[in-house]
Amino acid sequence: MQPSRTALGERIAERRSGHDDPRALVGEMRRSVLLVPVADGGLWSVRSGGVRWICGFSDEAALARFALRHPPGDRPVDYAALLGARIVDEIVPALGEPGGLAVDIATEDGAMFFPPVVGIVPDAVAVDAGAAAEGPRS
Repeated sequence: MQPSRTALGERIAERRSGHDDPRALVGEMRRSVLLVPVADGGLWSVRSGGVRWICGFSDEAALARFALRHPPGDRPVDYAALLGARIVDEIVPALGEPGGLAVDIATEDGAMFFPPVVGIVPDAVAVDAGAAAEGPRS
C-alpha cells in the first residue's frame, strides 16, 4: 500500500519524474506547513557541502521515518510547525551562513533539497546572487 502524499509530496514526486515546473514546486513548498524537529533549543539542522540544511517534514509519517533513523533516546520528538516560506524567508537569513531547506530526508525517493539560491531564499543570502545579477553570459 502506497502512503498518502501531501500536496508538497505530490509536487516532489512530479518534479523527480521530470513532469513539473520547478517554480510550482517552490511555490508549493512556500505554502506548505512543515514539521521541523527541535533539538537543544533550536531547529534540527545538518551541515553538508558548505550549507546548513534546516530539515523539515511534510507530515507526521515522514517525521516518524526520520525519528526511527535518528532516535532521540527516551524522549519524544518535539517539533515546530512552520510555513516553508517562513523557513526560507526568515530563518535561513538569520543563520549567518549559507542555508537551505531539506524536505523529507528519510523518505526513500521522496526527499527534496531547496538550496540557498535566487528564487528560493532572499537574494541577500543567496550564494548565486552575484551571478544572477550579472545575467547570462554570451
